[in-house]
Amino acid sequence: MATDASKTILLIEDNRGDIRLIQEALKNTAVQCQVAIARDGMEAMAYLRQDGDFANAVRPDLILLDLNMPRKDGREVLAEIKADPALNIFPSLF
Repeated sequence: MATDASKTILLIEDNRGDIRLIQEALKNTAVQCQVAIARDGMEAMAYLRQDGDFANAVRPDLILLDLNMPRKDGREVLAEIKADPALNIFPSLF
């Protein structure tokens, strides 16, 4: 996880406009944060499992998850996270 001074947010979103909007909104927060982006559910799971190109990915402090995505939707991602003991450390509001 990120240090106390900086938090890491994993944004799982396929819409470029929504990505830009969320990044702009986060710039105006009091909390300094780094935003990692996964553009679909398959990429999100690779990030969270630190597979392939994401071998050095930082464990996020917060996940913002779009429910409607190609390849693997947000509901499937959430179910996979909850079913994996190594990943089921994130509290959810879903």
